[in-house]
Amino acid sequence: MDTTPFEVVRCTDSTALFACDAESDNYSGTHLKFRLEREVAVLSENDILKQLGIDVKGLQSVAYKSSNVIINTGDHKWVKETGLLSIWMLGMFNPSPSVIVAIPFKPGDEKIMGPAVNDSYFGKISADRLKVSGNHIFFRADGKSRGKIGLPPLRATGIMGSYDSANNILTLLICRLPEGKTEYVNSAWKIQDDPFSGDAMNSYNDGPLEDGSQMGPFYELETSSPAAALKPGERLDHVQFTLHLTGDRELLNKVSLKALGISLDEIKNSFR
Repeated sequence: MDTTPFEVVRCTDSTALFACDAESDNYSGTHLKFRLEREVAVLSENDILKQLGIDVKGLQSVAYKSSNVIINTGDHKWVKETGLLSIWMLGMFNPSPSVIVAIPFKPGDEKIMGPAVNDSYFGKISADRLKVSGNHIFFRADGKSRGKIGLPPLRATGIMGSYDSANNILTLLICRLPEGKTEYVNSAWKIQDDPFSGDAMNSYNDGPLEDGSQMGPFYELETSSPAAALKPGERLDHVQFTLHLTGDRELLNKVSLKALGISLDEIKNSFR
């Protein structure tokens, strides 16, 4: 699936719909047959305001909506006992010493809602790179130290962002998470004790491996759909919005306060 070209189903001057029919055997030996569809639509200022309620007038913006579908095209229902798929979206961006990821989370009892942040993917992340303050998580995205964090579905608000203070760029990733869904595929790289205790939103900072090699550098803002327990012919939809904004800092700060509940200065100075 990483190398197979997707078919272009249709395109306009602002949208493109791609599709791919695929099949695979999972670790349990279950044969899974499915269709993937992905439509990308470039958003205007009016689209952003109408669909997200964010006013970017006066700012420079590049924004798009990504609508993603998985369809069970096989002849058997997908069930937890033999494995489920999910849609996993990875937005990959340019790192910098001045980039800090900011993620609001829902407060509450950890025994019920899970931890505010899960940083166990590639080893514990040091305090100079990961910080929880109030109801926000801050994570350095400099591409110099490999680490990944995640938010359980009961903690995730459906929005995360990053601010590059040196270049005055605010990036927002918005995903409308379905209510009441708590079973997400656990994407930690190991055999799972509880494979459906995964996170709904993630951020990854790339860095050198033990042998000194490196994939990037880059950083990621990621979202996942719930695990897809689909009958033959059924589909699961997963939609997210990506916005890159720059321009007048006062206007940009208003967007940050509205979308993330925190100012640009609070993000910039979060580790001071």
